[in-house]
Amino acid sequence: MKIAVLIKEVPDTGADRTLNQHTGLADRAASEAVLDEIGERTLEVALKILDSQPETHITVLSMGPQTIQATLRKALAMGAAGAIHVSDEQLLGADLMLTAQVLAAALRRDQYDLILTGNMSTDGSAGMLPVMLAELLSLPAATSLSEITITDNVLQGTRELEGATAQVSTPLPAIVSVTEALPDARFPNFKGIMAAKKKPIEVLSLADLDVEALPAGTARSIMLTVNQRPAREAGTIMTDDGQAATALVEFLAKNNLV
Repeated sequence: MKIAVLIKEVPDTGADRTLNQHTGLADRAASEAVLDEIGERTLEVALKILDSQPETHITVLSMGPQTIQATLRKALAMGAAGAIHVSDEQLLGADLMLTAQVLAAALRRDQYDLILTGNMSTDGSAGMLPVMLAELLSLPAATSLSEITITDNVLQGTRELEGATAQVSTPLPAIVSVTEALPDARFPNFKGIMAAKKKPIEVLSLADLDVEALPAGTARSIMLTVNQRPAREAGTIMTDDGQAATALVEFLAKNNLV
């Protein structure tokens, strides 16, 4: 089985995130860049398939600047066999449509039985990329799954809904997105880290993929305005002098919280 896993480098969720006040884009230099946690969990799904089916070949795919090479190496150290890195200066600030077109073009270069991705990234949180790719690649999409099994070339999964659980199935090839309900990813061991240094990373540009970005100075989506988040105001302090319960109820009622 050939599996493609989409991963993304994002600003560390444990640090403050800021926007560039001029461009409206995330200021990625303001915090450490890390492999998105949902990407790690997605790769773990593929690695579990590899554990049970040793002939499985896993390729990780990511779009971003040259700095994501370290993130790709981490994915290779975890167990992926190879990586594809789409890098082009014209992709700076790419919106969802351009991102989907670029990733779809990269995925068309091979025949994958399964394309795995997280349900949404922790920086953009759009949650639209899996279904956009399914549309562009004319593949069925099984989205937001919390459990996955594959038997006789058919994928089955569980999707948790509000007050209900749905059982989803689709023949392969297909695109599948997973949620954070799946287990944590394994840590790369020393053997994997050393092996990752020799594993291939193929770097592709827009020209290689025959995808055209818009002319310089234009954009598919436009940021109209961006402002710094206002500082958090001091809260209301209540001293328990015997009337705190009454004061608390009045405060909640005044703010329409009860």
